[in-house]
Amino acid sequence: MSIEGYDLLILEFKHLLEVEKPKVAQEKLIAAALGDRSENADYQAAKEKLRFIDKRLFFLNSMIEKSQIIDPSKLLHDKVGFGSSVTILNLQTDEEESYTICGVLESEPENGLISVHSPLAKAMMGKKVDDEFKIGLPSGEKEYEIVNIYYKNIFTLKKNIRTKSDFSFH
Repeated sequence: MSIEGYDLLILEFKHLLEVEKPKVAQEKLIAAALGDRSENADYQAAKEKLRFIDKRLFFLNSMIEKSQIIDPSKLLHDKVGFGSSVTILNLQTDEEESYTICGVLESEPENGLISVHSPLAKAMMGKKVDDEFKIGLPSGEKEYEIVNIYYKNIFTLKKNIRTKSDFSFH
């Protein structure tokens, strides 16, 4: 994953751990003080929020521990690799398509950001300009040619960047 992607994971983890979890734990304590917990909707809601926060923290921690941070700006982009933006030519339709290869959690296929583990990215990896490759898709086999390989920061292409307000639970 990119440095920015990693920083975003850390930001969300810290926000959940240091802000959201204590806030919801306090809500749970206040609701518990109101009496019978079995019929207390506020208490049950706070308990559920805490469970969700803990699950998200577990997931984020796992992703942080497993992540491999790569700065694609420091890589050569003479052949397709992580962080490469690639223009390919569909040899059947003569149409050009552009993609940028990124980490799983950074991908936005609808915006041309494809995961390094996607079939298309795997088929392009290591290829150079003018190389041709085939990929088997549900609609049939397609043939492409690499037209251009260059670097463009992944986060300048993202449309769905999460912020602190997205980390909160309402």
